[in-house]
Amino acid sequence: MLNYRNNIFTLILALLVSLPTTADTKTMLETVEISPANADASVIWLHGLGADGYDFEPIVPALALPKSSAVRFIFPHAPTRAVTINNGMVMRAWYDIAAADLGSQQDAEGIHVSQSQIIELIENEIERGIAPERIVIAGFSQGGAVAVQTALRFHKKLAGVMMLSTYVPLSDTLEGERNTVNASIPVFYGHGENDDIIPISFAKASRDQLTQLGYEVEWHSYVMPHGVLPEEIDDIGFWLRKVLKLD
Repeated sequence: MLNYRNNIFTLILALLVSLPTTADTKTMLETVEISPANADASVIWLHGLGADGYDFEPIVPALALPKSSAVRFIFPHAPTRAVTINNGMVMRAWYDIAAADLGSQQDAEGIHVSQSQIIELIENEIERGIAPERIVIAGFSQGGAVAVQTALRFHKKLAGVMMLSTYVPLSDTLEGERNTVNASIPVFYGHGENDDIIPISFAKASRDQLTQLGYEVEWHSYVMPHGVLPEEIDDIGFWLRKVLKLD
């Protein structure tokens, strides 16, 4: 009987030791990374609904950044979740979308969770030796919404925020929550004139809000649907060279 009890005690102890601690369960988002040996700048680039971190990886060479530049590109994978507007289908998404009218029924909780996950990636880059003013936050569509949500509220000065075919989420909270340290952050905003997912009128309303709040918005409209095209990629490369002082 004594041996049986000892065995049970040993088993329980082993199970307790093997349980993850709170620190162990806090894991950063999985990412795709393109990194030079001695990176001195970082671009954290968020994909759109249903895509993954590999979506924008092939664009990096097309940006034609100077060969002497040492920019690390980080493409995080959004977690998977059920998306209401897509009949509850589980896919990679930064937050839930309940209706085609993106300004209504916004998933504030989901947006805030993703915001905190991107902040964790930013802080990790700083720990890796990248100065915050050498970090750009970028995103396409839903990813762009999280990018601007995060960048304008971040407590350390960033290099810029890139908004691609997107909008300002939770716009009624921006003025009260934005951080003055990023009041002059450069904003690249590109949108398609034929976008049938996020109408350009909605994007222009976001642009106007940012401008009225004093942000430096570099606006580009393109003859395209919801996507990117070579002309926009050229503009992005030029903008990155400017804000990261790569020339």
